[in-house]
Amino acid sequence: MTQALLLAAGRGERMRPLTDRQPKPLLRAGGDRLIGHLLRRLATAEITEIIINTAWLGDRLQAALGSGADYGVSIRWSPEPEGALETGGGVRRAFEISGADTLLVVNADIYTDFPFATLTEKQVSSAHLVLVPNPAHHPRGDFRLAPDGRLGELEDTGTALTFSGISLLHRDLFAGIREQRFPLAPLLHQAVAAGKASGEAYHGIWRDVGTPQRLAELDRELAGA
Repeated sequence: MTQALLLAAGRGERMRPLTDRQPKPLLRAGGDRLIGHLLRRLATAEITEIIINTAWLGDRLQAALGSGADYGVSIRWSPEPEGALETGGGVRRAFEISGADTLLVVNADIYTDFPFATLTEKQVSSAHLVLVPNPAHHPRGDFRLAPDGRLGELEDTGTALTFSGISLLHRDLFAGIREQRFPLAPLLHQAVAAGKASGEAYHGIWRDVGTPQRLAELDRELAGA
C-alpha cells in the first residue's frame, strides 16, 4: 500500500501576514483548506495512510485535522523541532515513521487534480518527479525531461519543466546522510547526475499557492468552477 507524506512544516514567509497566526496548509480556497483538497484527492486515489510533518504552528494543524477521519484518511503526525528539519530532513524522518521503501511526497501548499493513483504501482530507484509547464513566476524551469522519461539538468537536452512538488521517493536517496537538518533539492540533483531519477509531465490543473495573490486567484477560480 502506498503511503503519502504531505510536507507542511514550512513557515510560509511569502504568504505573510496570512501565515502569522495559522500554518499555510490551513488557508482556504474554494471552501476548503489547501491541505483538505489534497487529502480528498488522495482518499479518492485510495491512498489513505498519510504522514504530515509539522513545525510552524503544528499544533493548529493537528487540532484542525486530527486523525484525518473527516477526509477519509488516517494521519500520522511527524512533529519537528523549532526551525524544522528542512525538506530533506523532514522526508527522511517520515521514512523512519513509515517503514516503507517508497513514499509519495507532496507539498501541502499546491492545488492540483493530478491522478495520484497512477503513481501507486510505479517502480523507482531513487526519485520519480512529476513536472509541469513552467508557470509565469518560474519561467526557466527546474529540470529537463527527455522523451524516454529520464531527467536532466537545464543545460541538457529535453523539455524544460518545473518540479510540481509531487514525487515518489525511495529511501535509498538518503543513504549515508548523517545530518538531521538538510534540503532535498541537492539530493534530487545528485540522483539526476547518477541517472537514478525519472520524471513525467503533467498538463492538468496545478497551482503553486505561494503568495496571497495566488491564493486569492485560486479562490476566485474555484468559486467560478
